[in-house]
Amino acid sequence: MPQIPVTWNGLDSHGNPLTWGSPEFVWNGTISTPTPKKMPQLRVLLGFSNAPDHSLEETAEAVIAGLYGNAAFPDPPSPPVTKVQLQAALANFRAAIAAQAQGGPAATAHKNDMREALIALLRKLAGYVQQYGDNNLANILSTGFEVVSTNRAQSPLDAPTIKDIRNGNTRQLIVSVTPVPNAKTYEGRYALAPAGGMQGPWLSAGLFTNSRAMVVDELTPGANYVFQFRAIGGSTGYSDWSDPVGHMSM
Repeated sequence: MPQIPVTWNGLDSHGNPLTWGSPEFVWNGTISTPTPKKMPQLRVLLGFSNAPDHSLEETAEAVIAGLYGNAAFPDPPSPPVTKVQLQAALANFRAAIAAQAQGGPAATAHKNDMREALIALLRKLAGYVQQYGDNNLANILSTGFEVVSTNRAQSPLDAPTIKDIRNGNTRQLIVSVTPVPNAKTYEGRYALAPAGGMQGPWLSAGLFTNSRAMVVDELTPGANYVFQFRAIGGSTGYSDWSDPVGHMSM
């Protein structure tokens, strides 16, 4: 442990300042410098394994766009899964999702197999990113993966922002919001918002753990809806509601 000297501003018996060379000054101790704090080890978030299908698609898209050719990662070693392999697995998964809507148990089983194949590739890539990301938050996030939060402090939550609302299956809209640090879940609400008419009452859209793909079902085709979301967690319990954003259900 590093040692540092100690200064002294006392006086000797003759009223003169004590210095290190004064005969009356005796010091046989040291003061230790504090041990530098170790940076917490960042870990890639593997929550995509349990995420809804559309959220898993978004994660794969983000990794395809962010990881390959990323200057923050050495080459070699190259990622253990090529861009072509990941794109093919994502295409197979999407085709299986489309087929499931018209098929029976066999189509569902095939979709689940394609889902697991895509997850297996993403897990390999997550391990690569964690190993070669230099424990640097910006490096890891630049690959399209998210990071497990190391912040245990409780603080007021920022309100999320609705980034995108898109149509899923019939009578279904999928909302994406900005992730909020320290948020545990996200709560949504929606209301009918007819053009030129009065907005209807707010209805609960439920609770969600993934901000990338929050599915709201049982909507009326052709109707226009307005959505708001808020984060749950932190010291205040709830953030403010996001600004409302509208979209038509198909």
